[in-house]
Amino acid sequence: MEEQASSSSSSSSTGASSSQLQPSLDDCLKLLRGERDEQRLAGLLLVTKFCSKDDHTAIRKVYDALGPQFLHRLLRTGIGKGSDVGSDNRDAYLQLSITVLAAFCRVPQIAASEEMINKIPLILETISKEAGSPIIEDCYEYLFLVSTASEEGVQTLYKSGGLNVLASQMMILPDGSHMIELALRLVQIIVIKLPSENVYSEHPTDLSMVVCAVAKQFAVLQNALKFEALHLLSTILSNRYSAPVYDALCLMENDVWSTNLRIGIVAILQNRVAPSHKLHALVLAERVISIVGERWLIGEMNLTGSQVSLPADRCILLILESSRVEIAVLLNDLAYLKYEASNASSYRENILVKQRNLCVAFSLIEKIIKLLSSFGGEESTANAIISESTFTKIISGLNETIGVVLDYIQDAKEHGQMKGDDLLAAVRVIGSYLAEAPDACKDKVIELLGYMLSIEGEDELSPFYSICFLLPMLCQITLKTGGCKILASSGAFREVVGYLIALIDQNNFTSEDNGSIFLACDTILNLLLKHEQIKFPSDDPSFIRLLVALSRWAEGMDDASIIMMASSICSLILDLTSEEALLNHPDFTSGDIGNLSKLIRRSFVMCGQHIHHGLIGFLALNKLWRAQGLLDFDVFHRTLGNWGTDQLSCSTPWMKGIVFLQSLMAFRSCILGFLWLKESGEVTVIFIANFAVKRH
Repeated sequence: MEEQASSSSSSSSTGASSSQLQPSLDDCLKLLRGERDEQRLAGLLLVTKFCSKDDHTAIRKVYDALGPQFLHRLLRTGIGKGSDVGSDNRDAYLQLSITVLAAFCRVPQIAASEEMINKIPLILETISKEAGSPIIEDCYEYLFLVSTASEEGVQTLYKSGGLNVLASQMMILPDGSHMIELALRLVQIIVIKLPSENVYSEHPTDLSMVVCAVAKQFAVLQNALKFEALHLLSTILSNRYSAPVYDALCLMENDVWSTNLRIGIVAILQNRVAPSHKLHALVLAERVISIVGERWLIGEMNLTGSQVSLPADRCILLILESSRVEIAVLLNDLAYLKYEASNASSYRENILVKQRNLCVAFSLIEKIIKLLSSFGGEESTANAIISESTFTKIISGLNETIGVVLDYIQDAKEHGQMKGDDLLAAVRVIGSYLAEAPDACKDKVIELLGYMLSIEGEDELSPFYSICFLLPMLCQITLKTGGCKILASSGAFREVVGYLIALIDQNNFTSEDNGSIFLACDTILNLLLKHEQIKFPSDDPSFIRLLVALSRWAEGMDDASIIMMASSICSLILDLTSEEALLNHPDFTSGDIGNLSKLIRRSFVMCGQHIHHGLIGFLALNKLWRAQGLLDFDVFHRTLGNWGTDQLSCSTPWMKGIVFLQSLMAFRSCILGFLWLKESGEVTVIFIANFAVKRH
């Protein structure tokens, strides 16, 4: 066919124009429709001269003239799976077929056809076998065009192992190349269009490899592709199903990926970029810290082979400042939308988006607080990691931001708002900071404490998490009499008691719940031990409900710390409560007396065991007189006198408990239990003995 074209050309007039000397598109189409493979092959070799990649009409004519079968056979021969055309020029056939296929797929209708979708497995095989070949770029372009043309295309790509192939190849692709750009977009299509629960659970290792490869591009690139890498990384790591990917990343032999992410995030935050890019960078930073820990905030930022070196504390300062700006802007926007906009309901979706973004910024502030708390309050430790000036900047920034958040809480209080996830998140970040700095913003905290404890999340029926978030701070401030006075005068202690009862009533504790239970118990103990120094409401019904809950809770427990804690609180409550209040409270029954008796007996036995092993210490005996006994036996004597004689049958559970308690009075000395006190910031178990039970 080439000889015929040459002969025809030589016989033409020498005066003819160059356009008349060369074959036309119609001549190529005739060749493509030829009966022999040689004709079609010649037509394919010529067709690239006539078809611009944007000329969809011409491409469509070529595709219709050639048909799908010849190109399919040519591709199979090129990869060594066919014999229709011979194999002497296999590489040439492979390159020609893939180039033409990629050109055809520029027409969306062709790319979405079944013939093109069915070739995806062959193209993936080519990428795996021909790494480094010039045809790889056309392979990626083909996959991208077919996958974006139809849902079936991306599904076939995924089912054919596309994610595995992409993950294994991305790390060796040239930085910033068109191939890495296409590979990045292919992964983006997969994670966005396909069900996340399947993709993340089936390919956690592949996705972790993608994160490593894209993190490198995110660090080294300084063009628009950097932002695409940022968006892909934040998409993968912020997905609700990404936990298996986190685990796979933690198993990586090195942490180069996290260092690359730090470099990329710092580059975004310290330059003038769109606010949406900065927000994505904060989302990504929050996820990375969740995976590798808060120490990631401080670390090296030197690219391999780069002469530029940034201070190790640049990352934490940029994230703090960016988060503070986001918080200030978002809180201002939310306050306007919720309280001043003419039709707040029409902004519902906008409010939800801003609330989600606010939670990201709050989370970063909390992680910075957690990092500082890990220094153990020792400035020397902190200064060994970050400079004194940096430490001062961080504390100053945190103080200012907490003040802004408290102003938002004040605004919500003035507008009568008691419910909202944004308010709950605000309480959480306030509680996190005040747990480490209880005296920060003291006046404003005292003013808003009762309100903050009453805030509910959108899905809560009553306040619960707000109390949980503030418990560490409450436990800290009640170590001092002043803090106890705040809790007593504001009535906030009732919220803590109610929270503890609610936790106990759940009866399915997690380790986190146990921590909250002991924090609540600690706070209540601190309060009860100082009841003589503060104006404390006696006979408060909430304490009687707690008395009942603790006695029932400890009944099924074998943990000595739980039993001793419960018995200590019960003894202090009984010392504070009158017989009349006990008798008149509807929740206090004869069965509860039996439970209390069993609790006291078990605590005595455990105390005796500790004495036997020499583990008991007698400290802070002055606390004893504030407790006035593990159980105020007079309460039960007078109670017995007030109750009818019909109730004095030893067959009843409560009477057995009373008989037991009476028998204890024969002892001149008895162990009162233990109190949880805090000495120098550490929880210390202190057993207290009473060698002079009053009136016996």
